[in-house]
Amino acid sequence: QVQLVESGGDLAQPGGSLRLSCAASGTIFSVHHMAWYRQAPGKARELVADINSDYRVNYTNSVKGRFAISRANAKNTVYLQMDSLKPEDTAVYYCNTLGSTWKWGQGTQVTVSS
Repeated sequence: QVQLVESGGDLAQPGGSLRLSCAASGTIFSVHHMAWYRQAPGKARELVADINSDYRVNYTNSVKGRFAISRANAKNTVYLQMDSLKPEDTAVYYCNTLGSTWKWGQGTQVTVSS
């Protein structure tokens, strides 16, 4: 069974940066199209960014130019570099495949506030 462990969330000031990590175990990680999602209080979970096995990336409009997704297949890890953070980025962040085929991890809390 695939296990996902997200980390790196924290309290950040507006305009600040954070780097999230997600480690996957129990799978051949490199073949999967990976994604970061987030869920803000009272809202549905939304897709933030994705990266396929050829390192092609996509972003939701609200984070374009501010966030960068990357992957390190040798470490079975996907990253989300978050710059120019805004209060509306506050959410619990999760990783999964695109289409969320695996069991969700616990997520990592990102809070953007002054």
